[in-house]
Amino acid sequence: MNTIAEFAQALAEGRTTSEALVTQALSRIEAHRAAGGVAYISVDADSARLAARASDLARASGYVPSPLAGLPVSIKDLFDVNGQVTAAGSRLLADAPPARHDALVVERLRAAGAILLGRTNMSEFAFSGLGLNPHFGTPLTPCAPDRIAGGSSSGAAVSVALGMAVAGLGTDTGGSIRIPAAFCNLTGFKPSASRVPMAGSFPLAASLDSVGALTRSVADCILLDQILSAEQLDTRAAPLAGLRLAVTRDLVLEQLDADVATAFERSLNLLAKAGACIRWFDFPELHELSRINAAGGLTAAEAWQGHRQWLEGDDSHRYDVRVAQRIRRGAAISAADYLDVRNERQRLISVARERLGDADAWLLPSVAVVAPKLADLAQDAAFFATNGLVLRNTSVINFLDGCALSLPCQRGDELPVGLSIAGLHGQDARVLQVSRAIEALLREHT
Repeated sequence: MNTIAEFAQALAEGRTTSEALVTQALSRIEAHRAAGGVAYISVDADSARLAARASDLARASGYVPSPLAGLPVSIKDLFDVNGQVTAAGSRLLADAPPARHDALVVERLRAAGAILLGRTNMSEFAFSGLGLNPHFGTPLTPCAPDRIAGGSSSGAAVSVALGMAVAGLGTDTGGSIRIPAAFCNLTGFKPSASRVPMAGSFPLAASLDSVGALTRSVADCILLDQILSAEQLDTRAAPLAGLRLAVTRDLVLEQLDADVATAFERSLNLLAKAGACIRWFDFPELHELSRINAAGGLTAAEAWQGHRQWLEGDDSHRYDVRVAQRIRRGAAISAADYLDVRNERQRLISVARERLGDADAWLLPSVAVVAPKLADLAQDAAFFATNGLVLRNTSVINFLDGCALSLPCQRGDELPVGLSIAGLHGQDARVLQVSRAIEALLREHT
């Protein structure tokens, strides 16, 4: 599959048109759906074709607002698109009034010339790292047809992995961009939470929510980040020699399956041979997260505040029962408990600054396991245990108010594995600089 830069060059040289690319994407969506695929909840084919023709006419007159101009993009079902219902992957909101305005990030994508294809499937209300959805079906990773795509931005990932979009707009509260990126052999960037506006999106937990994109390369993530944040960072690749890359065994390297452990260790060895300094550090305080969030943490507390009107009313039966169960945990969290979690969060952020010191980035496996088989998640006990393990590493970064990019690091004959390049709040530029360098090394060797 091509990168955005390659598509943009083909358009600039007249080797293709926006209409042709959109028609191809729509054909792939149709074939995907005919085969039982559920990446998209809805597709706006007529509007996409009209927008593509308009883009080609604008290009012919010399107007090309960005490299994304004329290229098809998918939108996660929790973003407002003018005239469409924002259902957030739920039947509960299916009859809600259509949005009267675009979400701010959708507005920015339009201004950049992106062609919006449709709304992608997701975990209901974004409250799961697995991507299961009993209402619209569960997207599966194209890399292994019996395994899940990961969530909550499951459909966004599949749309990009199967060439049904060049990028997928997603959100990340505890890993919802990086998990599907890891499971679908993609690149996904979770920026510092405050950099990209959430206006016009259905929230899960305002303290943790962030907006980003799933793409096929670091350069594509950088382009989408520039558009979504309206901020141009210095993202020139950092030299690998001398890079200070921090790694801890505490929590994030526990319970790794063999494929993940092998790919991660191989990546560290490659980086060390390239001249990077791998600095091991202790972070035992990460083990306190299970205690701090035992009652459901910030996510359950803030989600309950947004959902109690429905869960305490006559519509509670319309929820995915597993999602409802997780949200209801927030009902038992008192204001004092909530403030305690916020205070603990600030304490651990301070500890993280001290532990990471002058490191250029923190490396960890994006997910402790490869994509689980859908059949293995049928029982609640397996579902909740797997969901917790899948979210474990990514949610560390959200809790610490950080930023991170997940890169594929497996070899061609292995199931997808994600390598996370992480930093603390505001270190987005450095994370992207380091990610460019690591991506080039991994692509050369894997």
